[in-house]
Amino acid sequence: MADFPQSDATQVRRGVSLETLTAMSKTIDGVWKNDVEMGDRLVVETRNSTYVLDALGDSVFVVRGGWFERKPRDSREVRIVGCNWGGSCVDVRLAAAPGLCLEFSNGVVTSPVKRVAVFRTPDLTAN
Repeated sequence: MADFPQSDATQVRRGVSLETLTAMSKTIDGVWKNDVEMGDRLVVETRNSTYVLDALGDSVFVVRGGWFERKPRDSREVRIVGCNWGGSCVDVRLAAAPGLCLEFSNGVVTSPVKRVAVFRTPDLTAN
């Protein structure tokens, strides 16, 4: 399990330039999409909810919690678009990061992430 605490991303306020956001994104301590493997579980605690995301591969997750619990008929199998700073600028390389808002392909955007934990599925083929 990896637990990612609050990062410098929590300090971003509206009016920051795209260049500043690009520079800041290089130092974000979060979960990067290319590090998530099929079978991994992400537990994301936001300001308002907790989400459990089970990785199916290619940035597609089965999601439980938060908005998905309140809208049970809507698809729970969605892509992570990326993370944003509370506006329209999205870092599409991120799966989740403290201080940023998680954005899903169905249009759901979470409140800012407080904590992220990654649980790896053990490789059952290894001896």
